[in-house]
Parts: sequence; structure tokens; C-alpha cells
Amino acid sequence: MLITSKDNNRIKQIRKLLNKKYSLEKGLFVVEGENLVGEAIKNNLLVDLFVLVGNECKYNFKYDEVTYDVMRSISNLKSTPRILGIAKIKESKEIGNRIIILDDIQDPGNAGTIIRNAVAFGVDTVIFSKTSVSPFNEKTLRSTGGMIFNINIIIDDLSNIISNIKDKNIKVIGTSLNTSKSLETLEKMDNFAIIFGNEGNGVSKEILQLCDEVIKISMSNKCESLNVSVSSGIILYNLWSKNE
Repeated sequence: MLITSKDNNRIKQIRKLLNKKYSLEKGLFVVEGENLVGEAIKNNLLVDLFVLVGNECKYNFKYDEVTYDVMRSISNLKSTPRILGIAKIKESKEIGNRIIILDDIQDPGNAGTIIRNAVAFGVDTVIFSKTSVSPFNEKTLRSTGGMIFNINIIIDDLSNIISNIKDKNIKVIGTSLNTSKSLETLEKMDNFAIIFGNEGNGVSKEILQLCDEVIKISMSNKCESLNVSVSSGIILYNLWSKNE
């Protein structure tokens, strides 16, 4: 089927999914480009597929063709994609044993890179605070490199979730520049929960008070701080290497 009108009801619904609240309510999100579409298909989460007219589809999946104007209207990319899909949000609320918690992370690039780091270094669950950027934001998704489909994502109130994590006897570790304890002092841990905070303000005082301990990355006094996604990579690699 060829869709030529931006006023088509299905197209209108896709545009609504670009809104964080509506996307979460419907349990669906937009994936753009072959990498993300391919990962969604591989994980049996793709529910709808649209291909720009005149382009071939390499996937064995039912699809509709759309005109350039229609594709442009449902895409957030600067360059109009040749392929776009709708994927299901996995509804798992099960907390794993190696956890990242994001406290008010705002930059989608940071959020996506942290998810990618998490998959690379053996984390099974990433928990977003309700005030953080959506993990299903287009820029977040692209920054994950498709890894969004290879990890458990939860969006929840952090106070409650931290309480649940502690009930599992998992140590909760905060990160802050205002602590004397360095990353190097951490012992080998099979299970852990690491909290990374807002780009400007770090982990909130309220959340830090719930932590079992708080650490920082030792660095040259010529540098005040590191980007939060870079910090996550350093800390997660340190924990991962101790467990290998």
C-alpha cells in the first residue's frame, strides 16, 4: 500500500508517538533507519514498517510505502530516512542484578551512550528517573547504536526503586565530585547499582542520602569534571574488568 497523505490516520498516530508521554502511554516508539529497525525485528518488537517509495526493503516483514512528504512528517531526523518502524516498549519491570540508575539525565546523547556502555560492560538493567530524558527519544535511540533492544529499561520513581534494590541485598553506589572515596577502592562486586546524575547538578542530595557509599573518579586537578557518559564508561569498565 502507498500512503500519500500526511492526514492519513496511521500517519497522525505515528506523529503523536514522537511525544514522550503519548509514547509511554501507548507502549510504542518510533525507530528510524536500518540499524534500529533491524534490531527491533531481531528482538521481535517491530509492529509496523514504512519504506520510502522507490526504495527496496531487505527485511522479510510486511510494510507500506510512503511518499517523501509523508516520511518527512513522521521523522525527527535532519536527513529523511528510507525506512521507519514502530516498535513495542518491553514492559518488563523486573530489576536485574547489575544496574545503572539515571537521576535526571537530560541530554539524549548522554543517555544513549550510557545504555551502550551498559550493554558493553555487562549491565542488565538501566533505570531512568521520571524526570530524565526518554530512553525512546530519537536522539537517545541513535546514540545507543541499537543496544536499546539488548537491555532491560525501566522508568520509575527512584526512591521506591532504590528501596526495592536494597531489598535484594544489592549495594547502591552514588557518584559525586564531593567525596573522598575513589573508584579504585571499590572491591569486586557480582551485583551492584551505580547512580549517575544530572549533567549540571550531579546526583541529587536526596538520592545520595539513600546510597550505601559514594565514589568519584580520580583525575588531574587541571580537569574539574568529566562528561557523565564518559564517567559511566570508566566506572563500568572498572567493575567489569574486576569480574572477568
